[in-house]
Amino acid sequence: MKSKKSQGMRKSTFVCLLVLVVLLSSVGIGYFYYKEMLQGESLAYSYEKVKDLNEESFTYKIAKLFYTEEEIANIKDNHVEEVMKDEVIEDDDSIEIRRVYGSSYEGVMMIVHNPEDISVAVNPNMATGGAGPSLDEYVKMYNALGGINAGGFIDVGGYGNGGTPWGIVIHKGELLAGNLNEYVPIIGIDEEHRLICVDGTAKDALSWGIQEALTFGPVLINNYQVAYKEGSGNLPMLNPRTGIGQRSDGAFILLTIDGRGPSSFGALYEDIVDVFVENDCGMAANLDGGNSTAMIYDGEYINVPVSMKGSRNLPTVFLVRGDN
Repeated sequence: MKSKKSQGMRKSTFVCLLVLVVLLSSVGIGYFYYKEMLQGESLAYSYEKVKDLNEESFTYKIAKLFYTEEEIANIKDNHVEEVMKDEVIEDDDSIEIRRVYGSSYEGVMMIVHNPEDISVAVNPNMATGGAGPSLDEYVKMYNALGGINAGGFIDVGGYGNGGTPWGIVIHKGELLAGNLNEYVPIIGIDEEHRLICVDGTAKDALSWGIQEALTFGPVLINNYQVAYKEGSGNLPMLNPRTGIGQRSDGAFILLTIDGRGPSSFGALYEDIVDVFVENDCGMAANLDGGNSTAMIYDGEYINVPVSMKGSRNLPTVFLVRGDN
């Protein structure tokens, strides 16, 4: 027969083990809770949490389990590139696809090393004001490897169908839409496959030998000088963004920033200026963003468009290795 003392010792051991299991479970749950909050899959959310931390707070001490003090400082100063380097996810000979990150956004950058691989496609129904194709339709139509949305269009109430472009459209050296003397932001490509980003008129663009041109903006960089003025431009808050730039070696950079989602809130104009400056772009401009932002590579959307249906109907697009 077991003694009461022995039974008591066993109960005491069981209680101690139970308390230990509960404590370890609590520590584990707490660790993963803070890990997801401060360094989780939704980096934009996590970075916003880190940016708001007080150095005297308990959560700040927890954050130091996941980041160095220098990394925390970089996040607070919006220098997230020092925390997470661009991740190469594809490499097709002269084309690179990289993930880019900021304190409030995630995005995709396509680097097209051969400038002759970039072309512009326009809405075949533009003369009649008919709806433009979606980005995936353009890509299929011209057997392109990829592409992004480009110029703006009249979009009353968000119901625009890409049939009436905003500003000017020049295609193959001819003015297809807009006024010769209307002063607008011009995003164009000349006969030497050079990107031209400047405010001017269609008449100016044609005199400069620009073969392809469309309108949106603001112009971000012109001749290696930042042209964007803080606070200017349409919707200067966090938003999905599309942009285009060209490096000194001639490579084109196509950029999309996701927004209005749980893992990426969007970017400011200043954010995409920084991306283009860091990538040695002598010319760069903001393209139509928001619900229009879309990027396709090898038959698939590689950004996260706002609409679950993918691309909107568009008046113009930039294509990569298209037959047009």
